[in-house]
Amino acid sequence: MDRRKSIQTMILGVGASALAFHGCKPEGGEAPAPETAVNTDTNYFGRTPKELERIEKLNAEQLFNEHEMETISVLSTVILPPKEPFGGPIEAEVPEFIEFIGKDMPQMQNTLLGGLMWLDHKSNTEFGVEFKSATLEQQQQILDTICHPDLDVPLDDQPLEIQFFALMRNLVVTGYYTSKVGIADLGYKGNSPNVWDGVPDEVLKKHGVEYDPEWIAKCVDQSKRNVIAEWDEDGNLLT
Repeated sequence: MDRRKSIQTMILGVGASALAFHGCKPEGGEAPAPETAVNTDTNYFGRTPKELERIEKLNAEQLFNEHEMETISVLSTVILPPKEPFGGPIEAEVPEFIEFIGKDMPQMQNTLLGGLMWLDHKSNTEFGVEFKSATLEQQQQILDTICHPDLDVPLDDQPLEIQFFALMRNLVVTGYYTSKVGIADLGYKGNSPNVWDGVPDEVLKKHGVEYDPEWIAKCVDQSKRNVIAEWDEDGNLLT
């Protein structure tokens, strides 16, 4: 699964899954047996040709104008300030990520575009400048009014600016921590082989045993970790 699909899954959540399963069973009958998709095309890996075609199409489109992208960049760094040595949303290309997701998931566009307009209107009304030109203190003052949704009211029933900030915060954090910059910030290294140096000496002494020096030299020498072991006909370890 590529990053785009992973993000869609995280953003839509389990609600989308429930919706997908809801229509599987026809009224008055059993659900049809699932079809097994067989892919015989082995000339690609990672993204499929269809996905690559869609990505190319979306990259050629424009959702936000220059001012809106600048506003998203500023808002992203207010939500998730950069830190050394990794950087922040700008280094992780979070604004570009948000635009791509907005194009890939059109149902978000009204909330995103309307929220950006609201930010500028609020900032102009309160401070006489656009949001991106306001001071950090002024920006935080504006965001403090929309960053705490009413937990007793469904988010879809709350004002657009509340929905906007909740969506933007999720996109910023998701975009950052699924990027190379964010993964480095987390310190995640992925699957990596363990280095085994044998049972600790204190454990061996506790049980009154010790390693055979010849065996240790062949089995625990890390310089030989890529060497395939070989045995003689009697089962004795050779290398």
